[in-house]
Amino acid sequence: MTAAATPKGAWKITFLLFLFMLVNFADKIVVGLASDPIMKELQLEPQQFGLLGSSFFFLFSVAAIIVGFIVNRIDTRWVLLALAAVWALAQFPMVGTVSITTLMICRIILGAGEGPAASVAAHAIFKWFPDEKRTLPIAILSQGSAFGVILAVPALNWWIVNHSWHYAFGALGVVGLMWVVAWLVMGKEGPLVPSAAVAANEPRIPYFQLLTSRTFVGCVAATFGAYWALSLGLTWFTAFIIRGLGFSQQTAGYISILPWVFGAVVVLLTGWISQVMLARGFTTRGARGVLGAAPLIVGGLILATLPYVAPGGLMIALLVVGSGLCGSIYVVCAPMIAEFTPVSQRGAVISIYGALYTLAGILAPYVMGSVIQQAAAPMDGYLTGFTINAVIMVASGLLGLLLLWPNTERARLLAQQTVQPKFA
Repeated sequence: MTAAATPKGAWKITFLLFLFMLVNFADKIVVGLASDPIMKELQLEPQQFGLLGSSFFFLFSVAAIIVGFIVNRIDTRWVLLALAAVWALAQFPMVGTVSITTLMICRIILGAGEGPAASVAAHAIFKWFPDEKRTLPIAILSQGSAFGVILAVPALNWWIVNHSWHYAFGALGVVGLMWVVAWLVMGKEGPLVPSAAVAANEPRIPYFQLLTSRTFVGCVAATFGAYWALSLGLTWFTAFIIRGLGFSQQTAGYISILPWVFGAVVVLLTGWISQVMLARGFTTRGARGVLGAAPLIVGGLILATLPYVAPGGLMIALLVVGSGLCGSIYVVCAPMIAEFTPVSQRGAVISIYGALYTLAGILAPYVMGSVIQQAAAPMDGYLTGFTINAVIMVASGLLGLLLLWPNTERARLLAQQTVQPKFA
């Protein structure tokens, strides 16, 4: 299927899905933002709080895979509606007095609802834009995460400082229900899907070959490193500003916005530059693969310098820039996977990709908490944890540069099927 024109209503749906991701990331950031009062009220050690941060991802990947196969058969409109409803309802139990067990259960349920979100939203976007026009809308979709933090942090931090961290969760539940109503009224399924005749004749590639293709493996490896940094930011960045650098909760709330502001710039620039490069004849190897993977290496090298600078403004700046450069990879991987994946299998493959790279979310917060708890001083633990992050980012970026060849992937996969033209 090819389509040069963008259907009417595509940008309205893009905006609604931007808001979808905005709510998604506001839900994610609230525990990290309220880390200090939560740890004080529930008397948590760093390792326990790290486990709480990791618990959000316990069912994240499993749900992403299951829902990924569901969206191959059910309209994304209804799947997105159900996911957002789960998010909203999972917030309300935290309004009252809770134990660590209740908080953890609610975060696990929330993670199960949010695990498929980015992949299903990308799959929905692809039904509204032809391939050569997908990078920019995916960049805008990714901006929902940044703006979810930029806009939500001041409001949530106001609730935390002036009232209670419990009410911050309740506010997110209300906002989630508001999005559900808006989507129920205005959400639609995109028209760019294959007809029954086209779908019947479309070659199917065995999932094993799709999931072991070098570009798919490269996307998982590269985004794993980026998500390690993102998971640390969600769970530990505010705690580091307060407990490591000595800032107040109110000031830390403002500082916590900085990585997301910088990341928003990186994502938008990546989307724009990629689309310009494609228009000028660059292959998707360069305009997507190299453009997405190289900033991971640069960001990791920047984070590696943290132990060698004095605590304060420069350390914050290096942390903001180093982690913010990761945003480039999120813009390009879903379009790269869509280049070589048959449309009838795309929802599942993109969801499996999301399920695999977000495994970093289980590991990163707990590893950081364990390192902090075992360190001679908290600052030593934080710096060791960020150094581990730097190594993972550089390694993932190098793997991305080595493996991301989307422009030749589909031809290579189809060539493997010459003996069996009707794919299993």
